[in-house]
Amino acid sequence: MIISVASGKGGTGKTLVATSLALSLEKQVQILDCDVEEPNVHILLRPTIVESKPVCIPVPKIDKAKCNYCGKCAQVCAYKAIAVLPETVLVFPELCHGCGACSYLCPEKAISEVGREMGVVELGYSGEIEFVQGKLTVGEAMPTPVIREVKRHIDPNKTVVIDVSPGTSCPVVEAIRDSDFCLLVTEPTPFGFHDLTLAVDMVKALGIPCGVVLNRAGSAYDRVEEYCSEKDIPLLMRIPLDMEIARLYSRGVTLVQGMPDWRDKFRELFHTLEQIVAEHRQVRA
Repeated sequence: MIISVASGKGGTGKTLVATSLALSLEKQVQILDCDVEEPNVHILLRPTIVESKPVCIPVPKIDKAKCNYCGKCAQVCAYKAIAVLPETVLVFPELCHGCGACSYLCPEKAISEVGREMGVVELGYSGEIEFVQGKLTVGEAMPTPVIREVKRHIDPNKTVVIDVSPGTSCPVVEAIRDSDFCLLVTEPTPFGFHDLTLAVDMVKALGIPCGVVLNRAGSAYDRVEEYCSEKDIPLLMRIPLDMEIARLYSRGVTLVQGMPDWRDKFRELFHTLEQIVAEHRQVRA
């Protein structure tokens, strides 16, 4: 089963939930950090990295001996990564998405492709947990190729937990896509509520079942719980507003390591997810 842990708002505790869930499971577990712009699962799990691989996308290289400056490549480029002038062709690698349309459709076969490194994928282990994380190169604007490369390491024989970046943009969609369940972590604040509604709409559009984990629960603001009840979204766990949890997290200690009683609660959460996913698969069948 693939479980993605996401949220609309940043700072709600996705990594706290993702790492605690992974550490609580007895089965073979794999955790993927797909927040490639700011990965932080490694801070809590402290894995031993055993392999690092560059992530590259193909960008066009123009053979000026063959090019007749017809402009076809610029016409088919949806991202304006190529500009054709009367006697030269300008390529803007930072805009290129590596789709290959320009080289495929060039009538003179004057375009080849060369790899441009955008980041790295690191693999390792934290105890028995298999760890994979992506790191986007500083200054790059497209996280999705790195996220795709991280997800290529998914082991279908293991329980997979994916730590997703905040928001509802393309990187989040790419990370959540093909998950069996999406845990949406939020907080009882107006910002948490607003961004949760956006995240729920996104997950429903992807056809993925979802449930909510309410972190820092205990305030008088109850709109999040009312919304979950109105929309028939399961509220699967409440993590209280507790100074001890905050102290542990500030020291890089996961919830289940610092407060072992939570281990059984996260195992119960996982068994609930198994039941929901099984029911969802039966409905789709």
